[in-house]
Amino acid sequence: MSDDRRSGPGRPKSGKSGPGGSSGGRRGGRDGRGGANRSGRNRSGAARPGRSGPGSRGQNGRAGGRARGSGPQIVDGSDWLYGIHAVRAALLNPKRRALRLLATDSGAEAIAEPARERGLQIEKTDARELDRMFPPGTVHQGIALRVAPLPEPVLADVMAEGPDDEADTAAPKPIVILDQVTDPQNVGAVLRSAAVFGARAVVVTRRNSPPVTGALAKAASGAVEQMPLVQVPNVAQAIAVLQAEGWFAVGLEGTGEKPLGDIDLKGKVAIVMGAEGTGLRRLTAERCDMLAKIPGEPGFASLNVSNATAVALYEIARQRD
Repeated sequence: MSDDRRSGPGRPKSGKSGPGGSSGGRRGGRDGRGGANRSGRNRSGAARPGRSGPGSRGQNGRAGGRARGSGPQIVDGSDWLYGIHAVRAALLNPKRRALRLLATDSGAEAIAEPARERGLQIEKTDARELDRMFPPGTVHQGIALRVAPLPEPVLADVMAEGPDDEADTAAPKPIVILDQVTDPQNVGAVLRSAAVFGARAVVVTRRNSPPVTGALAKAASGAVEQMPLVQVPNVAQAIAVLQAEGWFAVGLEGTGEKPLGDIDLKGKVAIVMGAEGTGLRRLTAERCDMLAKIPGEPGFASLNVSNATAVALYEIARQRD
């Protein structure tokens, strides 16, 4: 670790956007990773996500459907996954309880083997019925899987994990911390990058972070099943807990003190990413050991949070290779 690292909190930094910033982020949904949603309807009359719908079961276990004369009931909650990669990864995950699998003829071919290994029957449907199940524009690829939520990981357990099959001298896998990133597409993409580059976990705030819906799982392309998504009440406190165990917290900001590539990232490193548009909050930035930036062309907009995370994780992997 280089000599320029400070042992105490970093200097406060300001600035509206950083390398992880992007405008137009949607505010977070319900708390709880993969938690069940309450039944009922919203003001528009559509069923709330995750309960009744064209592909759900009633209390007697029979396949449910829309009442005659009623409009389509759209589901996009934590209990429905869709898309080949997301569904296949869920079927291959022994920790994931699969409840019901719907697929078109072409979709069934893509997940026939893992479904058979799980002993799960594929219920044939057509693309139009799946289109009515999910929000307009959903790319379900002819597959929908109803699931139970995954167990919620705890930060202490993630920190206590060993190096797995790595040598004792191998550097610990990095941790990614998202400071109130609210766009499910960005969170899903961050999970995917974290899985690709071998991160240990992704940490998010319990509030002002999106729930793990089908859209987020689709963006993660199966990484939801592999990468622990840890929810914490407070990001600054979570950073302090990590620092007490020897982790070095690097916050990414456009006003960072050094380019990310000039910092020693070979030890216990936590990369802290700011929200879309606003970047790191003041208290989060002050809690970091150092603020770094990703160099780019002057006068051009910064990277969004998912792209900036991928660059940061690549730099960590490059230094350790």
